[in-house]
Amino acid sequence: MEKYDLMIIGAGAAGLTAGIYASRAKLNTVIINEGVVGGQMVLTEEVANYPGVETTKGYMLANTMKTQAKSFGCKIRSNVKITSYALEDPVKSVTLEDGRSFSADAVILTPGGRPRSLNIPGEDQFKGTGISYCATCDGDFFTGKEVIVVGGGNSALEEAVALTNFATKVTIVHQFDHFQAFEHAIKEAQNNPKIEFIMESELREFIGDTTLEKVTIEHLPTGNMSEMNIDGVFIFVGYLPNTESLAGLVALNERNEIIVDPDMKTPIPGMFAAGDCIAKKYRQVTTAVADGTIAALSASEFLRTRNTKAAPKPASLSVQG
Repeated sequence: MEKYDLMIIGAGAAGLTAGIYASRAKLNTVIINEGVVGGQMVLTEEVANYPGVETTKGYMLANTMKTQAKSFGCKIRSNVKITSYALEDPVKSVTLEDGRSFSADAVILTPGGRPRSLNIPGEDQFKGTGISYCATCDGDFFTGKEVIVVGGGNSALEEAVALTNFATKVTIVHQFDHFQAFEHAIKEAQNNPKIEFIMESELREFIGDTTLEKVTIEHLPTGNMSEMNIDGVFIFVGYLPNTESLAGLVALNERNEIIVDPDMKTPIPGMFAAGDCIAKKYRQVTTAVADGTIAALSASEFLRTRNTKAAPKPASLSVQG
């Protein structure tokens, strides 16, 4: 079993940031990641709102974070499969599919999350080349163009309004005849002259060559199909934290998000969580970086306090006259 001071589960923006901070603080740190290093960053065509960086490819930002973490001594084990967790004991451990085990005195959970997909033909093909799940990240790339927003909750309507700062026209496609958003969000969207609505309808296919060109829409009450030329589609039909394997091991809310306090602590001593897997409102690269920073600092404090309490007291000296 490989033994570390700190173990980080997940190598997205939060996990890599935690690795940078912890390793630079001289903690023996390992990041264990079940997929490609970078998380949601690698799916972003361009990142144009990361402070201090004018514009960069998502995978390039992820690679820079990875290189920086490794330069401070952080070990990264990626493209592995975790088959079991033991996280409640003072020494936390995980076992991989290949039989290897890792343990540490503290753990930071950063498995990330993923936008809920429509799971229709063409969606995987045009992710990043016409299909987006983040208006804040990608809205600027659709300046002067026409886009569709899919969804009827607060996020969908609020992001649709935000997109009117860039797009010439925003069409909201929603499966019901009413919205699930708050009244003020509905009114704001309805009063925006750039926004149109296609209700009781769902997208059935994304069509294009190298980039998205049009979509097929079904009107649910009638079953009628129609095609619509479009420059981009933004999908806001929910968000899924990658916490399925952690059920029963850590406190989750009704949306399966990990519950933490402002210091990224979970109720289990020595266990922290950060990034898109935790219960919070905003999910951006910058917020994940902030979460990872706080989690690493909290974990460092936990380990320092624990080691101080565990250290033997020096023997008292007696002076004879």
